[in-house]
Amino acid sequence: MIKKGIILAGGMGTRMSPLTKAVNKQLLPIYDKPLIFYSLSILMLAKIKNILIIVNKGQLSQYKNLLGDGKNLGIKIIYKEQDKPRGLPDAFILGENFIKKDKVALILGDNFFYGQSLTRTLLKCVKLKSGSKVILHRVINPEKFGVAKVKNKKIISIKEKPKNFLSDLAITGLYFFDNKVVNLSKNLKPSKRNELEITDLLNKYRQKKKLTAEYIGRGGAWLDTGSIEDFYKTTNFVSAVENRQGFKIACLEEISFQNKWIGKKEILNSIKFYGNCEYSKYLKKIIS
Repeated sequence: MIKKGIILAGGMGTRMSPLTKAVNKQLLPIYDKPLIFYSLSILMLAKIKNILIIVNKGQLSQYKNLLGDGKNLGIKIIYKEQDKPRGLPDAFILGENFIKKDKVALILGDNFFYGQSLTRTLLKCVKLKSGSKVILHRVINPEKFGVAKVKNKKIISIKEKPKNFLSDLAITGLYFFDNKVVNLSKNLKPSKRNELEITDLLNKYRQKKKLTAEYIGRGGAWLDTGSIEDFYKTTNFVSAVENRQGFKIACLEEISFQNKWIGKKEILNSIKFYGNCEYSKYLKKIIS
């Protein structure tokens, strides 16, 4: 069972500059909540309570002011600074002391997931016994993503931004790994762009026939908010769903309350912390 998760919230966010010169991308708002809420909510929906957030050097205080140590959510959050981006697998090298002998999930801080059966899929993924599991989502423009060819849920081929069609199943920014991930990451060689590549890491598992897939089903959504255009598409999506259906996506306190990790006292503390806003009004409804 996977009980630890890492959120990779570093990176320069150059595609969203000059906005990201002032604020870390993961702290920018998707509708009424910081982007980091959405990735954190995915780990919480997977019942993962022990979380490491990797942030850029000099931005630690902003995250601590927002999320603290997670106690008010009934979880444990610790932080690690990254002096510069070195690729996704670097998260496991930086997080070695956090991971120890356990399995671990990794989610990219700028990825957005939504779907009716998403929680069921997540709870299936955390039952990983060995190897690695990735979440795939069908896309109409596979040439823009890393894609996987699958047979009986086993991934048999991976290609980063393929020029020729291989598959329309994109590899999303949510991964589940056994404990071998730390040593495998340490043994990776940097690519031409001088970074450790997640594709190389996944291929290590694929070569041993230890790489499997789960899917975001039809009606589910996965959005990479790496560009301004995609960022605002995601905001519009969240706004439309919340205003039509009346519930909030990625309300951290609601997830904790439903999991019985916190009670009314912690939610009242959160209302006091957030102040008089729509999010607080929603929290009041949860406990009324």
